[in-house]
Amino acid sequence: MDKTASVSPASDLPESGHVQAKVYDLPFFLLCGGTVLFMASFGMLLPELPAHLATMGGEAYLGGVVGMFTLAAFLSRFISGRLADNAGRRKVMLIGSAVTALAGFGYLVATSIASFLALRFLHGLSTGFRPTGTSAMLTDRIPRSRRGEALGYLGVAGNAGMAAGPALGSWLTVEWGIEWMFVTSALLGMASLLFTWPLKETLPGARPIRRSDLNPFNGALVDPQAWPAAAVLLSVAIAFGIYLTITPDFVDHLGYRYKGSFNTIIVVSSISMRFIAGRLSDRHGRIPLLLAGAVLLTIGMLLLGSAETKTMATIGGLIYGASIGINMPTVFAWTTDLAQPGKIALALGTMLMALEIGIGGGAIYSGMRFQGDVSRIPELYYVAALGSALTAIALIPPLLRGRRS
Repeated sequence: MDKTASVSPASDLPESGHVQAKVYDLPFFLLCGGTVLFMASFGMLLPELPAHLATMGGEAYLGGVVGMFTLAAFLSRFISGRLADNAGRRKVMLIGSAVTALAGFGYLVATSIASFLALRFLHGLSTGFRPTGTSAMLTDRIPRSRRGEALGYLGVAGNAGMAAGPALGSWLTVEWGIEWMFVTSALLGMASLLFTWPLKETLPGARPIRRSDLNPFNGALVDPQAWPAAAVLLSVAIAFGIYLTITPDFVDHLGYRYKGSFNTIIVVSSISMRFIAGRLSDRHGRIPLLLAGAVLLTIGMLLLGSAETKTMATIGGLIYGASIGINMPTVFAWTTDLAQPGKIALALGTMLMALEIGIGGGAIYSGMRFQGDVSRIPELYYVAALGSALTAIALIPPLLRGRRS
């Protein structure tokens, strides 16, 4: 047995345990700090990469900025969850941080469309590993009754990185040049690696990585218990894929100089909601919170689609951000509730496959449909609103059944 594997799984912790005693300590802050740095590292690239690809003559491949990234993240889920449940959470986190650091330097030399898209694929492997390991490690350290709260705070850390990263990336690109943004992204990835290194493994019996762990056909690929959470996450992810693909051009059309500043509005709203959403889901249940999140997502997308001024776009962005702040910690907590014993990371990986499918599908569809024509932007936001509205309708019957029982 790994000498560092000394923390019992969350399923074994007494329900009377206090999350403060299990989580809010140095390992918790290292987890959160590493998450901030990791999310800022890849998030800072998002507002500027579409224009960078366009300078290479790759307007027709704009969907690939997000699509190739999410395809790699999706495929890596077939390995990362099982690897985290057998070889340990820490190893999976280290792999994710190392890949994002390497990718940051790689953008400096990816000067053709083919090399750029290949690098996006490599970079996507990082998010297939790091979030799965991080969420599983945090879940190991908390009792079941406080998962929503703790995962909500971890989400705050991730959102903080996504708030600071795009704003910093746009500033660096405008004031210093895109090369400095790539270097900074790589350095943040390296810092995330340093924050992760001191963490002790929380999986009892963690062992070295074996060659068989890298074979996707060796053992279970998914946890079927996680499908309900994955289904709810799908519409959230489709909306996010559409948002990532068209919003840089949308805010440029509205007259924003620093395109990343609009992302900051979204993320600050999400952070604010995460401080209370996880705790509310622990108290009132996952499904009521997910229904509220789906309704807000629908409203936010409708407002963005109809926005013709910065003010209206800001209101829509704030509501959309609030929906993310509700949906993400709640669906993570619901997934860990549904997971089979000893398969929490596999369940998280299964749920996150829906994230990659939705983001990739939304990005590719919107990229093919958009192709630089700003008149099509409202239509694409409305498509995202329709998907979330259907999810809200689908959540009503289980909510009613739960109340009757």
